[in-house]
Amino acid sequence: MANTSAVYARIDTNLKESAEAILSQLGVSPSSIIQMLYSQIILTHGIPFDIKLPASPVVSLGALTREQFDAELTKGIESAKSGVYTADEVDAMLDKEFHA
Repeated sequence: MANTSAVYARIDTNLKESAEAILSQLGVSPSSIIQMLYSQIILTHGIPFDIKLPASPVVSLGALTREQFDAELTKGIESAKSGVYTADEVDAMLDKEFHA
């Protein structure tokens, strides 16, 4: 048997349950995913994904004033008027933006 050590972490219950439901669907155990993460940390000599603040602040609907809400709706309407994209076009744009 391989030499193993335990890793203990306290995380939000809902976060844990949601993540483990996805891992279960993928057929991957939490222990396996932690092993994969640690392996990637060693291979990349760092965290294997970007950790950064979003380009624009994330705002909840409840935090908007009526004027801000109306402005956001107007932006959405204008965007919809400017053209409609197919799913393939959206995928290509997202791929270009996030995998460049």
